[in-house]
Amino acid sequence: MRYCQDYFDEGEYIIREGEEGNTFFIIAKGEVTVTQTTEGCLEPQEIKTLGVGDYFGEKALISEDVRSANIISKENDTQCLVVDRDNFNQMVGTYEELQAYLKVYVEQLSRSDEQRNAKPQSPVTDTTPEGRELQRLWEKVCHLPAGSPFEELQVVATLGMGGFGRVELVKLKDEDTAFALKCIKKKHIVETKQQEHIYSEKNILQQTNSHFIIRLFRTFRDAKYVYMLLEACLGGELWSTLRDMSFFEESVARFCIGCVLEAFDYLHGQGVVYRDLKPENLLLDSQGYVKMADFGFAKKIGPGKKTWTFCGTPEYVAPEVIMNKGHDFGADCWSLGILIFELLTGSPPFSGSDPIKIYTMALHGIEKVDFPKRISKRPEDLIRRLCKLNPAERLGNKKNGIIDIKKHKWFQGFNWEGLRCQKLTSPLKRELKGPLDHSHFDIFPPEVEEPPDELSGWDKDF
Repeated sequence: MRYCQDYFDEGEYIIREGEEGNTFFIIAKGEVTVTQTTEGCLEPQEIKTLGVGDYFGEKALISEDVRSANIISKENDTQCLVVDRDNFNQMVGTYEELQAYLKVYVEQLSRSDEQRNAKPQSPVTDTTPEGRELQRLWEKVCHLPAGSPFEELQVVATLGMGGFGRVELVKLKDEDTAFALKCIKKKHIVETKQQEHIYSEKNILQQTNSHFIIRLFRTFRDAKYVYMLLEACLGGELWSTLRDMSFFEESVARFCIGCVLEAFDYLHGQGVVYRDLKPENLLLDSQGYVKMADFGFAKKIGPGKKTWTFCGTPEYVAPEVIMNKGHDFGADCWSLGILIFELLTGSPPFSGSDPIKIYTMALHGIEKVDFPKRISKRPEDLIRRLCKLNPAERLGNKKNGIIDIKKHKWFQGFNWEGLRCQKLTSPLKRELKGPLDHSHFDIFPPEVEEPPDELSGWDKDF
């Protein structure tokens, strides 16, 4: 079942009596109070308390009835899994079927509760050698001093730079274990009003646990920077590889898109829309697997909800974002179609030096684009289905979500289980000479000028 996770503070109303609803909730953490209007009483009366594994609002999935009671969070950080009517109706129909399905589903959730809520910094449920190594690293870095990270970390090389700051390849001083340290200038964050985006990136990555998304180990801050200590993906940027190869053969592009789909499947299931897909934000690990990075534009939205922030790269921005109509997971589906086109040809379908002209081309739609011959019929069909002007018509943005894309003929015979378990051999597997080999990245000059201090305190919880 497709669901997302939502969080509630003590005293917050999750459901109000008498309102319309099309979602139901399963409690994953904490407790809620149920109150109901009673004849002869001025205030709603408390009926009962529900805890982990209990569910409420289920009648909204099979009828148009209004809510029959209030549901109020009893404590901070109460967590609920949220399922909307559309995602549920594809599986069950009658109320009796719903009750039977929920009984089995809640039992499954209870068994997987620890794994589902584990944060990436503490992968306690992964008993593989890789999982045990991640656990060891998490335990080691969590004890590093909270101020400047450079007391215990040594800079090896610069992996990237921009107006925001730099990304440094660093190692622990007592062993050759590599990390990527994203150093973001606090002054730049304030000047560009990006404080909310930086916190959102941190919070989303802390709650993320996927092989196809870059892992955040911990954060630091000092007077000049905030820092994110991230997993090092030493295979380099997918963009650099595409630049060197000019374009990808179908099998290579399909593997890369498969990795992106696994990341999207995970994120959308958590209620997160990514909004910044492009080759520059995709990294290759040492095995040649693609990992999604740079979550500055990612945002958690509720089921059936939209967001209106204009963000993204012009070549990849969906029409509804350009028109400020509100957007949801469909914006990611659009950008996926653009990415497939770029991987297969070396250039996105809408491009140029003037963003306004790019937006105008996008608003005219993919139907106006002449596909080059090197894009065969199946990927062309997939791209056109992903880039429908109407977001509701896009493949991947319907009832079945990302699974509809995985079932497309372009992926016929693709080994999804092998990909998820990372048993497939990547066509982009990298040769590394050691744990600190950064030869797959461009060379960047050293930092010439230190940024000024920024002491307003916006980052006190970073």
